[in-house]
Amino acid sequence: MARVTVEDCIEKVPNRFQLVLLAGHRARMIRAGSEMTVDRDDDKDPVVSLREIAGDGVDLDLVKESYVSELQEVRPNEEAEKEEDRLALQAAPTRSEEDVIRAYQAELENAREDRY
Repeated sequence: MARVTVEDCIEKVPNRFQLVLLAGHRARMIRAGSEMTVDRDDDKDPVVSLREIAGDGVDLDLVKESYVSELQEVRPNEEAEKEEDRLALQAAPTRSEEDVIRAYQAELENAREDRY
């Protein structure tokens, strides 16, 4: 098997940093059990991923989408929280500004009494 060089892969992915990210993610995909498109030939996963990239054996857009989705963090209740916040902002205030100031002053006075 001929050696795979970065120059072989740069034709497919012109940015070296992006090449490293895609090849690394593809190597992790292979380790997790993804189907290889080239023979292993006793090569390790990173070399196999580079050989796939150099030989057009893998869809780079699919690898990129997989990498992005792996990095995304989705909070389960995020949409519900956003809806609650939106409804709270639309609701009319239940207290006047004077009530809020009085409550704040009462908290300050209680804090002073706790110190002595």
